Amino acid sequence: MSEMNTCVVGVGSNIQPEENIREALRILEEEQTLLSVSAMVETEPIGVTDQPAFINGAVKISTSMAQEEFSAYLKSVEDRLKRDRTKPRFGPRTIDLDVVVWNGKVVDRDYYTRQFLKNAVDEVL
Repeated sequence: MSEMNTCVVGVGSNIQPEENIREALRILEEEQTLLSVSAMVETEPIGVTDQPAFINGAVKISTSMAQEEFSAYLKSVEDRLKRDRTKPRFGPRTIDLDVVVWNGKVVDRDYYTRQFLKNAVDEVL
């Protein structure tokens, strides 16, 4: 049996966020082991400010995938939810899924600079 990894994934959306976050969580719950989900909070856009507010949160997941494989898997979930990768990096998106903590180690520096992300991650840890 392969070793299980525990990670925290940051979740965000500002295109039909309630619907897209609900669908992303449904997919993750169906295909991985969802351990906990943080509160979802409204946040102001970063970088490109002329766009709707985001809804952000975090989920704690147990997976048998390795980190690189899991990151690629999250991209595939984003693709299934019609994430448009031609838009600016900080532009509007249907869903944004990023590994923030992997097996207890912070792997996304946004954790240190975005209070809403730190709060959400800390809530599920």
